[in-house]
Amino acid sequence: MADMEMEEDHPRLILHNFLTEDECKELEFIHKSCSTIGYRPNVFSTTLSHLIATNSAHLIIPFLPIRDRLKEKVEETFGCEYELVTEFTGLISWSRGASIGWHSDDNRPYLKQRDFTAVCYLNSYGKDFEGGLFHFQDGEPKTIAPMVGDAVIYTSDGRNTHSVDEESGCYSARTKAKGGRQWPWLHQKCRDSSHDEDAKLILLLEENVLHKSNNVPWSLLPLPASDNMYWFSPHQASNQDIGFDIRLGRLHALGFDVYYSRDMNFGSDLSELLMEPMQLARRDQLLDHKFVNVLHSLQVAQFYFWKGCKSQAFTNEVQSGKAVRLSRSQSEKITQVNSIFLKDTKLVETVFQSADRCYFNLATFSAAITEWEDYSCKLHKEILLSLPQWRAHQAIYSVKFDV
Repeated sequence: MADMEMEEDHPRLILHNFLTEDECKELEFIHKSCSTIGYRPNVFSTTLSHLIATNSAHLIIPFLPIRDRLKEKVEETFGCEYELVTEFTGLISWSRGASIGWHSDDNRPYLKQRDFTAVCYLNSYGKDFEGGLFHFQDGEPKTIAPMVGDAVIYTSDGRNTHSVDEESGCYSARTKAKGGRQWPWLHQKCRDSSHDEDAKLILLLEENVLHKSNNVPWSLLPLPASDNMYWFSPHQASNQDIGFDIRLGRLHALGFDVYYSRDMNFGSDLSELLMEPMQLARRDQLLDHKFVNVLHSLQVAQFYFWKGCKSQAFTNEVQSGKAVRLSRSQSEKITQVNSIFLKDTKLVETVFQSADRCYFNLATFSAAITEWEDYSCKLHKEILLSLPQWRAHQAIYSVKFDV
């Protein structure tokens, strides 16, 4: 890990290989399977509070040790007299057309509590995306080309005014050409304990995790947020006649269609359809497994392409997966769903890089469903074990700062 020297007038630090490739891939999986529309056009985001609210609290576990390492590095680098608190943690992806002009991270009255920012990159400029260079207005280094695993740490005030170039468009979705996405992990830190993210997270965890009586896979099934949080349209227009639902969009990029067995009444509110049980189809085959909702199917599918596409193997015994050839009526229902929730498939293929070229095996996909349940249960157990210590530390911390 190579650290670059800090300038006194523009305190900043670049850490190479701060995250391992495996850490980056796990965080990327979480973002692809759980993200919603972001805070500005052409941006997608995942926050820890959102994960808890959508019954995916177990997915915050991979963040925690990395947050601690970042906090310790910031305190060490900047000689902080008091222990810092984390104000905000989020995964953010920038797609074609996303950019941000010159600004500091405390440039609003309600952001003045911010002292330090850490950005960790989950993929690489020139390999995974084009555009998206990070520029500082003054000082050195002037420009940063994001590279997988690197971290950039800097003060959040005007001494480190910065901007991010516009992301370029993707090339062919079926080639290995460069895409138009970068995956930074954003981490804001401050000295003001009243803005401590952990205090809020503990309350949410107590409400959404501790009340569960059984630690079984079906208690960990995701509950989607409101549909408007998943609707992508150019320039974030509210028009539902253009764009697509990002859950179905990501599944489409993975080579899947969504099938609902019930007949659709176009006179009713079809947004409720995405909360209902469904199946996945791939090309002309209907997979037999029934998912509790579309977000559940997306998490499993992304898990498969995170784990299975690389190794073609899972630790669980591989059982024969089942699929049947789609009938004409089933294909028509899929077409109906796509006409409602995938208004612009060309836009989908521009925004999300296709993984359809990856090897797919029905038997290993069936095994991935069990593996996903084991993974979720393992992380959930870690939450139950760590929450008492987390709460105790928070209580000591609050007394220390007279909160």
